[in-house]
Amino acid sequence: MPIKPWKVLESSYLRKWFRVDKCELPNGKYLDAMILEVSAWANILAITKNQEVVLIKQYRHGVQEVLWEIPGGVVEDGEDPLDGVKRELLEETGYTASEFIPVGKLYPNPAFQTNTMYCFLALDAERVTEQSLDDGEDIEVHLVPMSELIPMVNRGEFPHALQVAALFHVFNYLKRFH
Repeated sequence: MPIKPWKVLESSYLRKWFRVDKCELPNGKYLDAMILEVSAWANILAITKNQEVVLIKQYRHGVQEVLWEIPGGVVEDGEDPLDGVKRELLEETGYTASEFIPVGKLYPNPAFQTNTMYCFLALDAERVTEQSLDDGEDIEVHLVPMSELIPMVNRGEFPHALQVAALFHVFNYLKRFH
């Protein structure tokens, strides 16, 4: 028997972006589903001509730690994900690239979030300007040899699951698993 979607009987908002759907399940039971309406997100692994990756370190308040990450951020409403990731790369790092390649599209947590995460690879990245950070951002830019990236992941230096998922798509595209 095929799996059927839940029937939404009523929706209400507890706060902006935080919705509760009263649902009727295919088995006839009822459930209040909590939904977080989150904007799309895009991130990018940028590789320089010298085979260095443009990584960032920034504080993440949810875990109260400074984490290694690849650049990325929110895709604005109506913005193409490619345009959004180009903007984020430039703002967070001052880098741009000659080639941008989409490598994956994921749902960060489809159980209760509505957003999509877009993953990109940039080739021949180069620094063209200074960072242009938002008020809540304090970002360090680091160039790391591409050969060090998989060992960093293996050592647990990328504990952010969405970052690892994006890196998986990049490594798969580049056929660089070892």
